[in-house]
Amino acid sequence: MANPLLSGIRVLDLTRLLPGPFCSFYLAQLGAEVIKLEEPQGGDYARMLAPELFTLVNRGKQSVTLDLRQAQAVELLKKMVLEADVLIESFRPGVMDKLGCGYQVLKQINPRLVYAALTGYGQTGPYKDRAGHDMNYCAYAGVLDQTGAADGAPVLSNFQSADLAGGALTCALGILAAVIGARASGQGTLVDVGMLDGTLALQALSLATIRTLGESKARGSDVLSGGLPNYSIYACADGKHVALAALEPKFFFNFCQAVERPDLAAMPLAPGAGGAALREALADLFKTRSRDEWELLLAECDCCVSGIYSPQEALANPQVKARGLIRVEDGKPLSDLPIRFSDTAVAAAGACPALGADTAGVLARLAGIDDIQLAALTASGAI
Repeated sequence: MANPLLSGIRVLDLTRLLPGPFCSFYLAQLGAEVIKLEEPQGGDYARMLAPELFTLVNRGKQSVTLDLRQAQAVELLKKMVLEADVLIESFRPGVMDKLGCGYQVLKQINPRLVYAALTGYGQTGPYKDRAGHDMNYCAYAGVLDQTGAADGAPVLSNFQSADLAGGALTCALGILAAVIGARASGQGTLVDVGMLDGTLALQALSLATIRTLGESKARGSDVLSGGLPNYSIYACADGKHVALAALEPKFFFNFCQAVERPDLAAMPLAPGAGGAALREALADLFKTRSRDEWELLLAECDCCVSGIYSPQEALANPQVKARGLIRVEDGKPLSDLPIRFSDTAVAAAGACPALGADTAGVLARLAGIDDIQLAALTASGAI
């Protein structure tokens, strides 16, 4: 069976590419009915630009084509809103208003509607109309400045933290809170999520450093970014790397015992110059074995050391396999909801919809459109 937790919640998803679809994908996996509204010509850009990514984040949804530049399509959307709990859009501020279906209009049709606007910079402020991508939001939020080695240039990660954590998951949290509120009060709300906002809010360590020192630390020198020798990355004999995260002294002591180097435990666990000798000794030590040899040696040691895996290696990790997050379909990996519920059966996400596959069925059900009207709408290009 599908996840029943959000059963009965209907979501109209006007978003495209990655952040919005990832947000609605989680809602779909929690049991919501997600209706993906796409342009008739081509649909979501990701269908063509990144088809495998599109498949990953749009499974379990329905696809309806709708050209909101046409008045007929806007009227159809309004009829669908009457039966919806949530609408998610990711246009720049004001676009939906110009189309005649902004929040102020739609809430008059359905006062309990939760209208989520997921944008780069939010609905207000001097940047609100700017285009942007994950890298831009990470740059403005101070994430890129802190990503990389000491004395090196900022480096890009292949994890889209602004899109997915600052944006998609923050938006999903806001939507769920607003839905609960609407169920209690009968009144929906506008959920305004800017990906810069959400990413900056995740900068807990950097904000704590500023609160403590009055300024941020240089790249690669903060407590959890490489400043401490006992919380850092080290190269191994085979050119691969391990992550030593023995932050607490007890874990570092366990490590020193396991590698038969009690002398290291007597060296200062200090940042900067104070820990330079320990960092050098650890670098020399880790180069004496391969990554996998270190993992085998320290597997039973409570010391927070792990091999650094490639994404492909991560899929075969025994812990990952034991949790059953990744499954293979048609020879390709898929990920499902990474949350377990003690008393709730959760089925794997459904298939990825073809463009417009559900247009007729959804419009008949939610907008009362019959076959003759459907043919006329199709001929006009509205759907």
